[in-house]
Amino acid sequence: MTSILTNASAMAALSTLRSISSDMETTQGRISSGLRVGDASDNAAYWSIATTMRSDNKALSTVQDALGLGAAKTDTAYTGLNAAIDVVSEIKAKLVAAREPGVDKTKINKELTELKNQLVSTATSASFSGENWLYNDTATALGTKEMVGSFTRSAAGNVSVGVLSFDASTSVLIDTKNAANGQLTKAVSVAQPNGATAATTANATYHLILAAGGTAPTGSTLIALTATTTDDNIEGMISAVDAMLTNLTDQDDFMADLMDVIDKGVGRLVDADMNEESTRLKALQTQQQLGIQALSIANSDSQNVLSLFR
Repeated sequence: MTSILTNASAMAALSTLRSISSDMETTQGRISSGLRVGDASDNAAYWSIATTMRSDNKALSTVQDALGLGAAKTDTAYTGLNAAIDVVSEIKAKLVAAREPGVDKTKINKELTELKNQLVSTATSASFSGENWLYNDTATALGTKEMVGSFTRSAAGNVSVGVLSFDASTSVLIDTKNAANGQLTKAVSVAQPNGATAATTANATYHLILAAGGTAPTGSTLIALTATTTDDNIEGMISAVDAMLTNLTDQDDFMADLMDVIDKGVGRLVDADMNEESTRLKALQTQQQLGIQALSIANSDSQNVLSLFR
């Protein structure tokens, strides 16, 4: 039957055209956004999973920032510790020079005083973000410092935050409240020559710095020179400074290892996988070309409608 009022064939064609247009819109949306599931209505389960993963990705970004902050704190302490090691080595050299007969010990002591002032300045300035791991002027000893190192989600969906720990009490150079907590303010016991017989030794205790406002360790002698300082005492001071230097070097090595761990953690989060990125670039370039073609098709729809009236 043919009717001028109802054209069944045209209606069927129009319905098909509408279906095709709807499918084209969906496909163009996927091409333009690069997403097969753009919102919950597309696929609620997949959308929920993707949303959780995006949230975890933001958490990892925060971990990256935390690692960067931890790296800055560690680097500040490491730099200060290295500088302190250089100064303590210089102090050791000055004491060795003072052992030479006939030298002016009081002049060398002035140099020692300046070097000690450098140590104090280095320790007090090794501060970052309000934290100083080399200098403590509070009654409470520095404890363990924690830095966020990772964020993980288990197969069961449980999340956990991993931390890197560092015992800052071992890196303190100067403690103004409790001399025993500072590497340079605490007492160091050594065996030094006793009298003219080289084989005879006696125990002696020395500390390098008497912190402002602090109290000297009981029974300990400040490493300083006077015109009457004996050669035996100078050798004892050299041994004490050498022991301090060994402790600082051990701490410096540990802190260097900690910095490597942090750098690796940052690298895993921020370094690009060049193979992956080049593949992604190729995919994006293809998507860009398809998007331009889809836009061209969409703009031609109005021309197609207009042609129906010709």
